[in-house]
This record gives sequence, C-alpha cells and structure tokens, in this order.
Amino acid sequence: MQDLSYQATRRSPEELIRHLQNFELNLRFSAGIWFFSGSNSRFHTRYGQEMSIEERLEKFASLKEYGLEGIEAHYPNEINEHNLPLYKDFCRDTGMKVVTVVPNLFYEEQYCYGSLSSPLPAARQSAIQRVKETLEINKELGTEFMVVWPGIDGYENPFGIDFSEMRRRFAAGLAEAMDAVPGIRVAMEPKPYEPRGRIIYGTTPEGILLAEKVEGLLQNPVNKELLQQGYTLLGLNPEIGHVIMGYEDLPYALSLPLEYGRLVHTHWNSQPLGNYDQDLNVGVIAPEQAEAALYVLKMHGYQGWFGLDINPERMPVERAVINSMDAIRAMNDRINNLDHELVVACVQDPERYAGYLEALLIRARARNPEILSPLSLQGV
Repeated sequence: MQDLSYQATRRSPEELIRHLQNFELNLRFSAGIWFFSGSNSRFHTRYGQEMSIEERLEKFASLKEYGLEGIEAHYPNEINEHNLPLYKDFCRDTGMKVVTVVPNLFYEEQYCYGSLSSPLPAARQSAIQRVKETLEINKELGTEFMVVWPGIDGYENPFGIDFSEMRRRFAAGLAEAMDAVPGIRVAMEPKPYEPRGRIIYGTTPEGILLAEKVEGLLQNPVNKELLQQGYTLLGLNPEIGHVIMGYEDLPYALSLPLEYGRLVHTHWNSQPLGNYDQDLNVGVIAPEQAEAALYVLKMHGYQGWFGLDINPERMPVERAVINSMDAIRAMNDRINNLDHELVVACVQDPERYAGYLEALLIRARARNPEILSPLSLQGV
C-alpha cells in the first residue's frame, strides 16, 4: 500500500520552485470498461451494438500502444467470480492491469431506497455483502484500491429525513465491510446529484468528512495497525464532471484531499457548469480548469492514476479515449514548460506581478507567442 502522506508536504516558495522544476506527473491512464459498449438512455435507443466483455477487452488491447494501461470495472455485472480468469489471462497476455473493481450499489431495484444507507435492513445487508465481495475481488487481483460511489444513496424530498442517521448507516456499513476484508484501501467518489435528487457525501469536503468518520469506526487489528502507521484507508476519487456539477472550483477541490493525504485516484472528463452528468471527453469544455488542476497535482507530487470516465455516444470509443489521453498530455506539456519561478513569484508577490500570471498563461496557450506583445516585467 502506497503511503499518501507525501501529498501533504508543505514547501517554502524556494522548495516549491525546485519541486516544480524537477517533478513531472507520471501519466498512467486507465479507463472504465462500462463505456466501451453502447447503452440505452432515458431519451434515445442504444447507439452502436452492445458488446461482450471479451469484445470490450479487445478494444482495450488495441489502445495499449496509445498509452492505455489500466482497466476499471464494476462487480458483479462487469467482473465477477465467473469471468475473473478471463481478466487474469488478459492482464497476463497484454501487460495491462485491473486498477480497481467497483461495487455496483446503484443499479438494481433492491437499492431503490439506498444501498449502504438504506433504512431497509435487507437492502442494506445486501449492499454490505456486495462491498465485502468486491473487496475480496480487489484483494485477489492485487489492485491498489476499491472505488465506492454512493450514487443511489440520497433523497429527493428533504422533509423529515434523519440526515445524520442516513450518513451514519452509510459510514458504518462501509466500515463493517472494510473490517471484514482488511488491508484494502477504498476511494470514495463524491457526486452532488443524479440519479438521486441529492446524493449524500456529494461534494469534496463531505468526502473528507466521510473518510475521517469511517477510519474512526474501523476495528480490525490489521486496519488499525495500518492507520497507526500513517496509511490512508479511505480516500477520495474526485471526478471532474461531478466536481463541476457541484459548482466547485476544480483545482481548489483537488487541493483538499491532497492537503490531507487522501487523493487516491482521479477520474477525468469535462462538464458544463452544473447541468446533468455529461461525461464529455477531457478538454472539450473548460480546459483551463483541467490545466489548473494538473498544476495542483504537480505541486503536490501526485503519483496516482489518471482514470478516464467518459460517455462517447457519438464517436468511436477508441477515438474518444485517444483524444482524452492526448488532451491531458498536451495540458501537461504546457504546464511543464511554464516559468515556474515566475508563477510562484506572481502568487507570492501579487502587488509587484499583478497581471503577469494571466499574461504568462496566454503565451503558454498561444501557438505562435511571438505575435503577441512582449512580456516585460518593467512597467506595463
């Protein structure tokens, strides 16, 4: 288990400049197997053909040469005890890796009123068992973490709801499962709404609160020993689209779990401010937010995966994945070639360098910066 405490390292301005000049993000890309096959929508029929897991894995293999390394899948609908040998053989033959297996706690009718937070004992116990089984699959595959998404845990009508009890049930159920299969790190993915009108633990700060609550509930000696050694057992997997849906500022949002050493994984796409969850390709909307987010990750020395969670309905999935990986590479190249000393100076001495950070970024994004006005630190 990787120690994430490095993320919370505090640096002086001089140390930060040296770090920015010497550290580069390792762009390891993973993708969810769920979007490699067309699916039905509330508003239109399936675009393209539904594909088997074998057919989807073939597409994964074809994308390895472009830089795709990891697979993400849900249990039990996409990966389970029966097809586990298929995934193992695929990883052995291709050198790719199952990065995380996610418990499907949101799709089935039994979770209509919530999964781990459900007030119905049978549904809640089913969800706890589902998480335990998923943790076992992650353990067998040697993944680095298990993502959990409380997508169906929430409400529409807030009147009379015991919110604290709902949150308690979710946290206690997750802790129970983690204690049953100890030593596996979990990454919680916040989302403010959809499919529920309001999802509990839906924003980045709420995710940190959940992490601290669950770790405080853990009782298994293995988990308690890991916590005493300083390891994070429950962290976050922020998704860009979900963050923007909640009207959070993306770089600021990512800085929060980094500050607490809890950024386990990241999910990348793009999203209009607010709006429904569109899962657009990376960089299609608000690329400046993604660039600023990458710079925050660079500042904190992030060493995790860059997971793609997109919904390419109107183009081949291969092109969408390649475009998204290339968009991140292009943004990363721009931030690596910035004058980091000037960036830090602009932030530390805003009176002297007022307006120069904006001017620096304009030039970094220009294909032909020589056509722009000269950037001088003397006068205007």
